[in-house]
Amino acid sequence: MLEALIEGARDPEVGGVDVQALTAFEATPETVLAADGVILLTPENLGYMSGALKDFFDRCYYPCLELTQGRPYALVIRAGSDGTGTRRGVETIVTGLRWRAIQPPLICRGEWRDEFVGQCRELGMLMAAGLDAGAF
Repeated sequence: MLEALIEGARDPEVGGVDVQALTAFEATPETVLAADGVILLTPENLGYMSGALKDFFDRCYYPCLELTQGRPYALVIRAGSDGTGTRRGVETIVTGLRWRAIQPPLICRGEWRDEFVGQCRELGMLMAAGLDAGAF
């Protein structure tokens, strides 16, 4: 799914967008501050976001709070069940940050389906094209 997000964001039809893919542990407040948009990808773990994504928010929330308001973001959840708790947890945090969702969360529920890859590719392309066009 990550590779599909990157592939979509780097689609040759979209120009002028520098794509950087970092794990939640690699991302820092400085990388968030330098980004024009953010795509968050997390599995659903025990009905909540991954510990890695929670760690990212713990480290980046306050340094980014006043400086990233209005930042466009998208959320992708690989959910074994329904993804509701994960969605609620992430949306609570990004609401506090005042980030703007470019679309409702993409929740890939249940057993693995190949369509998840195409959905992620489309989302990556949407984010890159929107940033390139100045729409976000």
